Amino acid sequence: MHISIIIPVLNEAGRIGPLVRYLLEQGAALVREVIVVDAGSSDNTVQIAREAGAALLHCPTSSRAAQMNTGASAAAGDVLYFIHADTLPPPSFADDIAESIRQGYIMGCYRYKFDSPRFLLKINAYFNRFQWLWCQGGDKTFFIRKEVFRQMGGYDERHVIMEEYDFLRRAMPLYRLRIIPKYAIVSARKYERNGWVRVQLTNIVTFNLWRLGVAPSYLKRLYKSMLKS
Repeated sequence: MHISIIIPVLNEAGRIGPLVRYLLEQGAALVREVIVVDAGSSDNTVQIAREAGAALLHCPTSSRAAQMNTGASAAAGDVLYFIHADTLPPPSFADDIAESIRQGYIMGCYRYKFDSPRFLLKINAYFNRFQWLWCQGGDKTFFIRKEVFRQMGGYDERHVIMEEYDFLRRAMPLYRLRIIPKYAIVSARKYERNGWVRVQLTNIVTFNLWRLGVAPSYLKRLYKSMLKS
């Protein structure tokens, strides 16, 4: 079994180099490749990622769904592992994924916690251990057997936001989601820029409008208008 790691990026020069090196070092023989899919960064993200050892792909659409599908279509591994650029999985990630696959799981993720001691962020971290759909999301990282991902049609690129929730809404009735009881570390930068209340309100509004079927293009504009980038 080999893992293809896929990271969608846009202007992540400050984070991508250390992340790629960490994944290659910790993944050892189980990681076949780290694929960084860039959506037109204006900084030197691409150069840094390449120098760190990643394979680089370019996606004309600045959308995680499109970027992750681009990476998945080129992946050589048996298992796809999707990671955001501001998230760090535990050092044992490759062995954890391999063991989950050996146990018969098709897909899975980690719990997560923030790189911040703030109490309110610890509340967020507590709830992501549960199977409820609203407790999921890309910050938990996500692995899935490649053939199953392709059979399901990958991420729906109409979902320019909430793409991971859409995929799991389709996948979870078919396959049990393995939530590994270890923690990925997520940057708290969004909360630091906007404050906990504003981010929580934005997430609640966006999630519930998405469940009601509001157009993804509108949701993305709304989300960006509510939060500082």
